[in-house]
Amino acid sequence: MADDKTTDSSAQGDANDANARVQALIKYVKIKEKPVELTGEIKVPCIKPNSFIDVKPQLLTAIEPLQRLGYPIGGLVPNWKEVFLKKMDEILKKYRSVKLFLDICVRCGACTDKCHYFIGTADPNNMPVARAELMRKVYRRYFTWQGKLLGSKFVNGSDLSEELLAMWYTYFYQCSECRRCAVFCPSGIDTAEITMAAREILNSVGLVQKYMHEIIDKAQNIGNNLGMQQNAIVNALEFVQDELQETTEIPDIRIPIDEEGADVLFVTPSADFFASPHIESLYGYAKVFHQAGISWTMSTHASEGGNFGMFVHNYGNMKKINKRIWEAARDLKVKRVIGGECGHMWRVLSSYSNTMFGPFDWLDSRYPRPQHICEFTLDLLNRGALKIDKTANDEFVVTMHDSCQVARGLEMGGTKYGQFEIPRGVIRGVCNRFEDMPENTIKERTFCCGAGQGLLGDDMIATRVKGAIPRMQAYSYAKREKGVNFVALICAICKAQLSKMFPTYGIAMEEVGGIHQLVGRAIVLGAKEGI
Repeated sequence: MADDKTTDSSAQGDANDANARVQALIKYVKIKEKPVELTGEIKVPCIKPNSFIDVKPQLLTAIEPLQRLGYPIGGLVPNWKEVFLKKMDEILKKYRSVKLFLDICVRCGACTDKCHYFIGTADPNNMPVARAELMRKVYRRYFTWQGKLLGSKFVNGSDLSEELLAMWYTYFYQCSECRRCAVFCPSGIDTAEITMAAREILNSVGLVQKYMHEIIDKAQNIGNNLGMQQNAIVNALEFVQDELQETTEIPDIRIPIDEEGADVLFVTPSADFFASPHIESLYGYAKVFHQAGISWTMSTHASEGGNFGMFVHNYGNMKKINKRIWEAARDLKVKRVIGGECGHMWRVLSSYSNTMFGPFDWLDSRYPRPQHICEFTLDLLNRGALKIDKTANDEFVVTMHDSCQVARGLEMGGTKYGQFEIPRGVIRGVCNRFEDMPENTIKERTFCCGAGQGLLGDDMIATRVKGAIPRMQAYSYAKREKGVNFVALICAICKAQLSKMFPTYGIAMEEVGGIHQLVGRAIVLGAKEGI
C-alpha cells in the first residue's frame, strides 16, 4: 500500500508539473504590433521562423462556464495524453473529412502564400500546410500502422509533449478558419476543418480559449453573445425604435418584439442592437420591413443570430445556440425566417439548420429555408416595391468586402454566385457609385478581415493587426485608384474588426459600414408601395 501511495503521489506530481509547464508555455503576454505602411500592394513576405510564436489567446479559467460547457477545470488534465488521443480518435472516426484531409496532402505548396496571417506575420507556421502539419505529425505517429510500429522518427511524426501542445494552442488560434487556402488547394483540403478539430481536442484536455467560450456560454445560457437579459433587450430595441420614430418623423415605424403571428422572424447579431456601425444596419432593416408593409418580429428568446459554436468542432454547441431560433419561430408561428448581416450566422442558418432541426415544412412553402436580408431586400428592389433615392449615398464611392463565411461557405438565394451578386445588387440598387477591390481579393478569393472565428478579442490584437494587412492593402489600392471611400459589409465580426483596423491604419472609421446602412439612407419612407 505504501508503494501504491508513493506511485499515486508521484503521478500526481508529474501531472501538476506538466500542467505548470504548459501554463508557462502558453502564458498570455500582451504584445503590440504596429501597422505596416499602406502601399496598395500585397507582398508575400520572406519567412521569419517563430516570429509570432509568443502570440497566444487567454485561457478560460473560470470554473462555472467551464463546467456548464462540459470542459475540464484547473487547466491541463492529469492524463492529458490519453484524453488527447481518445478525442482525436473519436474525431477521426466521426468526421471522415478530417481523416481524408490528413491523408491526401502532398505538400505541393499551393496554399503557402494564401493565408492572411502568413502574409501578415511571415511566420512559416502560419502557412496552412505547416499549421495542419502540427496535426498530421500526431496522426502519422499514433494513427498509422507505420507510426505505431516504428515510432515518430520513421514517419516524420511527433510524440505528444507539452511543447507540441503549446504549438497547437498557439497556431490553431492563429487561423480564422476562413478557408481561403482551400480555394487554392488542388485536392480541396479544407484546413478550417483541421483547425476546428484541433481546437476541440485542446478543449478536451483542458486548454479552453477564453474569448470564444465565454461567448458560447452566454449564448447558450442567457440567449445572446452579450449576456443581455430579456428586459435589457426590450429596452435596447425600444430605444432604437424611439430613435427611428424621432429621426424619420414616422410614428408607426417599429421594431416589433415577440409578436405572435407575424409573417417574419428576423434574427441578427446582438451587436446590431447598439454597437457602431452595426446599429445603422438595424435602422435599415426596420425601414425595409416598414416600407414593404410586411409584418415582422424579433425575439427575446432568439436574441442572437451569431453562433460561435461553429468555431470549434463540437457541433453540439452550435446546435444548442441555433435551437433557440427554431423554438422562437415555432412559438411565434411565423411563416418565414430572415437573417441579418452576419457571416457565420448565415452559414449556420443556411447550411446547418435544416440538418439539425429541419425540415421546416411548417413554414410558408415559398420560403422553406431561411433567407438572407440581402436576398429579401434585392427582391423588393427588383420588383419596385421600395422607393429609393440613390443620391442620398452620392458622397460615397462604395466597395464591398466579401465575408469569408458567406463567400466560401454557401450560396445565397438559390442562384449561382448569389452570395457575391445579391449583396452587390443591393448596393448598386441604392448607390450610384460602386467599385470592386482587386479581383484576387474579392468573392471566393476574398481575404479574411483578420478576426474571424473567435479571434476578435483584444488579447489577439497583434494577430488582428497583422491579419488585416491584405484587406487593408486592397482597400487602400481601391481608395487610391478608384476614389473608394466606403466599404460595405454583411458580417458583424468584419464590422467590428475593420472599424478598429481602419483608424489603426490611418483611415477614418466612418468608411466602414453595413449594406443596410446604405439602404437605410437611400430608402424613401412614406406611402406604402406594398409587395
